[in-house]
Amino acid sequence: MSLETPLTVLYKEINSSKITTDVYLPKTTSSSPLKYPAVIDIHGGAFMLGHSKMVSMPQINDCLERGWIVLVPNHRLCPGVNLLEGPMQDIRDLLAWVYDGHLDAILAEQGPHRVDVENVAAFGTSSGGQLALGLGFNTPKQPKAIFSLYGAVHFTHPFWKEKLPHVAAKLPPNLEESFLNKIYDEVPVPTDSSVSLEGQSESGASKGPNFSQPRDAFAFTQISSGNVISVIYPPGEPGGSDEGYKLVDPVQNVSAEFPPTYIVHGLADTMVTIDVSRELHKRLSEAGVPCGMTEVPGEEHTFAMMMKVGSKTWWLQREGFDFLEKYIGKGPL
Repeated sequence: MSLETPLTVLYKEINSSKITTDVYLPKTTSSSPLKYPAVIDIHGGAFMLGHSKMVSMPQINDCLERGWIVLVPNHRLCPGVNLLEGPMQDIRDLLAWVYDGHLDAILAEQGPHRVDVENVAAFGTSSGGQLALGLGFNTPKQPKAIFSLYGAVHFTHPFWKEKLPHVAAKLPPNLEESFLNKIYDEVPVPTDSSVSLEGQSESGASKGPNFSQPRDAFAFTQISSGNVISVIYPPGEPGGSDEGYKLVDPVQNVSAEFPPTYIVHGLADTMVTIDVSRELHKRLSEAGVPCGMTEVPGEEHTFAMMMKVGSKTWWLQREGFDFLEKYIGKGPL
């Protein structure tokens, strides 16, 4: 199995949505079962876009070289399902699926790899960062450590209602609401879309959104209008309000029991202000949670998809993986 051809398995099916995860396995010469730490790598896309192939392969390769099994899951996309009941529940169910031994049962048919369930971590980019952090609260068994790259958090911050003219400039004129609202008619709720937040293709190249597709047009319209949070988790939902978002916002769920957490965020990010990550780091520190934060000079949102291995940015973001390694160790190499 090459690094580019993961094992893809079904981890959940709900209301006809079949939800899969890609599983990347580190190299081994052993013929006997060996336990490896596992990390869950969650794609970004404003909770409305993207799929499991839209992640950084250099990051995955870095994890594999540390002897980690890497799971890259899909999840249901908003707004056909809300944030709490859709993406967050799917990723929490994936973690439970791993802990309950279902992945091991599949791996036993493939070769010697097994999961060290006492050493599981999670990381993600943008909305994926929020979903990784969402494993740190209201879950029966948390991951051992979490790494958020420019995660979408702190939903009561004024930024989440700000209009983004640079995103609006990408939109074609006169998009009709009836066209945009076709997204609500998608049955079953989809688990993948054609592009991620910045339009990366699976190879990482930017091909731009396809505004002839309601999902792309809808998502970018909501992002540009400052409506993302109200669309993915309407105020009428339990725990969803300007005052609260208690059930979905990691910032409001920090406690002394939160897993050790590392944060990386670009100083030039115009899609998710670095202030939300700073607030998360502040609250983690105040709660006594082992944590750290790296602010990356000159980097915009989604830089993990564009960065070159060996660049300054590469080494700076890698501090998050070094942090995870302190808690889950290396696998047998």
